Amino acid sequence: MKSHTEYLTLNIPSRMAFQNITPQVEAAVKHSGVKEGLVLVNSMHITASVFINDNERGLHHDFGQWLEKLAPFNADPNVYHHNRTGEDNADAHLKRQIMGREVVVAITNGKLDFGPWEQIFYGEFDGHRAKRVLVKIIGE
Repeated sequence: MKSHTEYLTLNIPSRMAFQNITPQVEAAVKHSGVKEGLVLVNSMHITASVFINDNERGLHHDFGQWLEKLAPFNADPNVYHHNRTGEDNADAHLKRQIMGREVVVAITNGKLDFGPWEQIFYGEFDGHRAKRVLVKIIGE
């Protein structure tokens, strides 16, 4: 069995955004030489997410508004206890918990085996700094 690891580094200039990382994952799968297997893609930061959904701008806007309603940004330590540590990103931790840490996608005939419209996205909830995403590929 083959194993291949790559790290993507993303630096999102806004506090919250969604970026399609499917092309980078596809390139890693091609580079790995794996024809049949699995790819794990996960955020290596607790204020960012990796998820699968549709590449549609309106949907991404809706995600942002929905998440902001569920866990609005508020640096006040009286609102979020986590912010009593000197951080201001408690909302980002909550948003990441909702959107998820990782995805696993099958590789069939050397390609990501998606359903219709599926793409892999990185969700940033506490941007303005570099963060890493792990791409781990295993198979034959």
